[in-house]
Amino acid sequence: MCPSPVLPGKSRGYIMPIGGAEDKGNNPTILSRFLELCGGEKARIMIIPTASRLPETGPMYADLFLDLGAERALFTEINERSDCDDELLLEEMDDATGIFVTGGNQLRLSGILGGTPVGQKLRRCNAEGIPIAGTSAGAAMMSQHMIAGGASGSSPREDGVNLAPGIGLTNIAVIDQHFSQRDRLGRLLTALSYNPFLIGVGIDEDTAFLMDGDDCCEVLGSGVVTIIDASELSHSSRANAGSGEALSLIDIRMHVLAAGCKYDMKTRQATI
Repeated sequence: MCPSPVLPGKSRGYIMPIGGAEDKGNNPTILSRFLELCGGEKARIMIIPTASRLPETGPMYADLFLDLGAERALFTEINERSDCDDELLLEEMDDATGIFVTGGNQLRLSGILGGTPVGQKLRRCNAEGIPIAGTSAGAAMMSQHMIAGGASGSSPREDGVNLAPGIGLTNIAVIDQHFSQRDRLGRLLTALSYNPFLIGVGIDEDTAFLMDGDDCCEVLGSGVVTIIDASELSHSSRANAGSGEALSLIDIRMHVLAAGCKYDMKTRQATI
């Protein structure tokens, strides 16, 4: 699932994968920055809480964005694939200046939205310049190749990750979340062993990786983003590994980036 093409005269909107557990109280840096990108006091934010089964998730984020100063914040209940055919919902997405996808279960998110008018609209809206943020599961689903699960631990293993199709707002990165807190280095490395073309992006809690339309990125929040570049990989034991075996991956480059650091996904260069 690839990003929608950008039409002449348009610029692709920001995407903001968030590692989960973003500060919602005294220092809501990440949510405030997203609101700013969406128009500040004129922001009209559509919230998609599909990944969560908790009925309070949508109203909670709507209240948060309204308290931060948004003109409007609406949440929509999308619990079945048939809900994605609602013409009124699609019109509301057209009117939004930003879309926020909550956390929960990324397989529920991709399984309900994938291939539907809402899933297609998400990619088109972003291609037309609308910022889209996603926290936790909402971050994972942004990738074309989505991490759906896997074991904790620092070592890559033959069975260390479960992959599934994501919504496809980016096809250059594979994104993992709650990264340091849940010890997910091994499963991100395992994901890259399938295709070293991808850039691995591991995002800590209360941390965001803000990507603009030219794939230039900035780190926000209190944690770090771990970047793994396997483009110069000289050896991988993936093809010959037995069930559950540890993997050898030679010549991988890694960056650990705190708030204010930048990363260019095209040149694969990190800066401060």
